[in-house]
Amino acid sequence: MQNKKPDNLNIVCFGEVLFDIFPNHTKIGGAPLNVALRLASLGINTSIISKIGDDNLGKEMLDFISESDVNTDLIQVDETLSTGEVFVKLDEKGSASYTINYPAAWDKITFEDNCVEAVKNSDAFIFGTLACRDEVSFSALKQLLPFSKHKILDVNLRKPHYTFELLHYLMNEADLLKFNDEELFEIADHFNSPFHNLEQNILFISEKTNTKNICVTKGNHGAVLLNNGKFYYNSGFRVKVVDTVGSGDSFLAGLISQLTKGEDPQKAIDFACALGALVTQTEGANSKISHSELEKFINPL
Repeated sequence: MQNKKPDNLNIVCFGEVLFDIFPNHTKIGGAPLNVALRLASLGINTSIISKIGDDNLGKEMLDFISESDVNTDLIQVDETLSTGEVFVKLDEKGSASYTINYPAAWDKITFEDNCVEAVKNSDAFIFGTLACRDEVSFSALKQLLPFSKHKILDVNLRKPHYTFELLHYLMNEADLLKFNDEELFEIADHFNSPFHNLEQNILFISEKTNTKNICVTKGNHGAVLLNNGKFYYNSGFRVKVVDTVGSGDSFLAGLISQLTKGEDPQKAIDFACALGALVTQTEGANSKISHSELEKFINPL
């Protein structure tokens, strides 16, 4: 990635914007939006390509995104479909499972000229697997990918919203892949990996997809980063978990913010793990975290 000052960076995210419906409250979310919001909070110029419904939830969504300093010019409005909603269930450890309504407005993102210009002028283009469950949004993404300088795939396996054919296509398009450990092993098993070790399976996927940069998160045990043939590790941070919603998205935002600036990969994965851990201490994906709070968490002395 190019080495630039943070305030000169431009990153575009693509995919779902939605409301996470918890048993007792509602939060704005969606993996690409969570990443975009966290990037913006880190001082990076961030835009999101998505679609909302022409409804009250859509208006609330647009206002929230705009107030969070994410550019809304690339958010389309659907006249018939509703703004997305997801029903979230938490287990006793705070881990989340999801019921995702279909179709939602974000399933029908269309290819537009202003999206092309934004992707062309970006330093990184971040997209996920969930937004590809519908052919309309998938088609728009496929048409945008050739215009990107650096493509980052955030793998989110939400059954039944993916196929391995789709995953293989997206992984082959990406310059950096991000999984959690369960997703890595599921995909490696499907492609007949003979290995049991995490690092061996990362290298297996790297060779299969010709992708030199892969990051795998391991929950409270940290993460592993393969960066141009070398492994970097963080063993995680000890925190009291309220819920894990959006922690992986903040992790990815932290990682990309650092790597895109040209930061050392070890410092990048340490920063990302700290940011992801801090998010788990509060409800929802988009809690406010200051630079000073983050720095003190990483280096308490």
